[in-house]
Amino acid sequence: MEIHHKDPNFTDARGEIRDILTHVEIDAVTYITYETGAVRANHYHEHSEQWDYVLSGSLECYGRDGFEGEVEKAIIKAGDLVRHPIGEHHALKALEPSTTLSLTKGPRKGGDYEKDVIRLEVPLVS
Repeated sequence: MEIHHKDPNFTDARGEIRDILTHVEIDAVTYITYETGAVRANHYHEHSEQWDYVLSGSLECYGRDGFEGEVEKAIIKAGDLVRHPIGEHHALKALEPSTTLSLTKGPRKGGDYEKDVIRLEVPLVS
C-alpha cells in the first residue's frame, strides 16, 4: 500500500489544477460513495492494479501483502491517492460520508467489474 498526498499543481483566482495520476495507462475510472461506517473491498485482484483517490471525507485504509504479510492501516483523506498493487489485499472503511475515484489497470470495467475480484474469507476489517 502506497499513499501519496496530491497537492495542487497550479492555483489562481479561478481555482486549482491537480494531477491525480500520471504516466499510467488506466482501463476504468469508477466513482464510489460511502456512508459513515461503510466497508468496501476486503478483496484482492490477480490481474488488476488499483489506485483510490479520495475526493471527500476520510477513511481507514487497510492493506496486506498477500496472505502472509502484516495488515497495514492508515487514515486517508481528501487529496490522498492510495496504490494497491496486483495481489495486495485491501479494504476501506468510511469514518464519515466519503467519496473516492477508483482508477484501475486491468480487467475490471463495466460488466466485468467483478471478474478480477477475489473476496477474502477472513476480512481485513468489518
